[in-house]
Amino acid sequence: MSGETLLDVDDLRVTFPTRTGLVQAVRGVSFSLGRERLGIVGESGSGKSQTGRAIMGLTPPQAEVSAKKLAFDGIDLLSVSSRERRALRGNRIAMILQDPKYSLDPVMTIGRQIVETLRTHEKVSRSEARERALAMLQAVQIRDPARVFDLYPHEVSGGMGQRAMIAMMLVTGPELMIADEPTSALDVTVQLDVLKILDKLVAERGMGLIFISHDLRLVSSFCDRVVVMYAGKVVEQIKASELRDAQHPYTRGLLNCMPRIGFERHPLPVLDRKPEWAA
Repeated sequence: MSGETLLDVDDLRVTFPTRTGLVQAVRGVSFSLGRERLGIVGESGSGKSQTGRAIMGLTPPQAEVSAKKLAFDGIDLLSVSSRERRALRGNRIAMILQDPKYSLDPVMTIGRQIVETLRTHEKVSRSEARERALAMLQAVQIRDPARVFDLYPHEVSGGMGQRAMIAMMLVTGPELMIADEPTSALDVTVQLDVLKILDKLVAERGMGLIFISHDLRLVSSFCDRVVVMYAGKVVEQIKASELRDAQHPYTRGLLNCMPRIGFERHPLPVLDRKPEWAA
């Protein structure tokens, strides 16, 4: 891990009440993060997104969030007031959500949304906020940022919408970024462009990044370390460069399910799930 610890998560649990009883979506998740890129991978329902939302303070009010420790830069996130949490959220901690079509306000222009984010957290004039928003749109490699500034979300492509979302989350200069499957709705070539932008900005700004994805190959090529989740639990933590040497059978199974160029593998193997993995 590089540098000081930005985020410390110890025994994080997220529980939802349902008609049939309590459901533990996150069960005892622990990890720490410095100014590095940490990937969290697992199948749908493994608790990846709920882990990110718990860190952000975006868990629904009916859910119960507990942890032995959940601290950002020495700040106990479970004991701070909702006002202090709001001051952190979108300012020092930001989150890129999965699909810009549902994350951006459809009745506000892209530029107005970025300006609103900035002016919520910083005392800046409208003209300065506009200049910083345009500079941020340029930083995420949007050509003709002045034109895109005045467009509505439905008027841009998925890739451009995701870049606008990244610009909105980065305009305040956060120290921690949580990216929840930011490339899942994009074409492969656009995915690579968005990842290059994220990689460049994380390196330049010295941020910590949590990259949530179900794409093990993508995470292994982009992140420094990988946390593998299954049924709400962390089953393995490993350096991305050592992923091929993973020990847990679930991680091994995920790796084995990926197609390989030059190998005839039909049909692709499927996971042979064991009850003890979820124990």
